[in-house]
Amino acid sequence: MNSDVSIAGDPLAIPHLLPPVPAHPSTVAEFAGLARSVAEDRASWEHLVRYDATSRWYHRLRTGPGYEVWLLSWVPGQGSGLHDHGSSSGVLTVLEGELTEQSGQARRTLGAGAQRVFAPGYVHEVTNDALTPAVSLHVYFPGLTEMTMHSGQCSARADEAVTV
Repeated sequence: MNSDVSIAGDPLAIPHLLPPVPAHPSTVAEFAGLARSVAEDRASWEHLVRYDATSRWYHRLRTGPGYEVWLLSWVPGQGSGLHDHGSSSGVLTVLEGELTEQSGQARRTLGAGAQRVFAPGYVHEVTNDALTPAVSLHVYFPGLTEMTMHSGQCSARADEAVTV
């Protein structure tokens, strides 16, 4: 009797031999990691980017159980207006260029690779104050169902979001 066992083909292609795949990220760090992995996969998003001088361009890049990933472009001078994301938390990642985030009295310049993580109800405004276009990636969990616009001065505390 031959004691050598061989498997033909790729054993990882057999589903029952693979480790279970998590339904979706479950921690802030995992959502930030998801954003970083999508950002690093330029081939999955770079060809989709469009620049629109009349309004911010956006494209839903991916959905998963309980989250969505959006790609946005910003020509110089474009901004989001003062807003929150309702009951959604989020991760904003700058892919190209530079964006400015204003929340409360805090004003931050975010260059390529910078990430901001924020909780539900966080009020901020994002603008492209630079002279070149910018591209950003936004992960919302749960998926974005509302975006409330605010008028006047931003009242969010600066510590309600975290730069990672």
